[in-house]
Amino acid sequence: MFDLGAQELIVIFIVAFLVFGPKRLPELGRTLGKGIKELKTAMRNVKDSLEESDLSVSKEIKEVKTDLEQSIKNAIEPDMDLTPDIDKKETIKEKNTTENQAGEDLQAKAVDGKKEKTESDKDE
Repeated sequence: MFDLGAQELIVIFIVAFLVFGPKRLPELGRTLGKGIKELKTAMRNVKDSLEESDLSVSKEIKEVKTDLEQSIKNAIEPDMDLTPDIDKKETIKEKNTTENQAGEDLQAKAVDGKKEKTESDKDE
């Protein structure tokens, strides 16, 4: 945490021993240990409350995002939700029927064109 080596700790211990004396040093150590423990507990509580608020904010952002996407989708495609599924199926069937008829007409024209060509070749 503070990146202190063994030599630095020995120097700090000797200075504390000289300043506070041998009788008060254990009492000072206990007090310092309790203070550090309370500081760690307070930091953990702050961290937990920040994470909890972050989760709630993330959840709210996701809800707003989905609501916004849905409203944009409804604004762009308002008719998609209004037509029932049956009408959609009938429209698709009509479209397929029209496409099939157009394909058959093209095939018939191609066959007629080949017949005319072969008849003209026979005439020559």
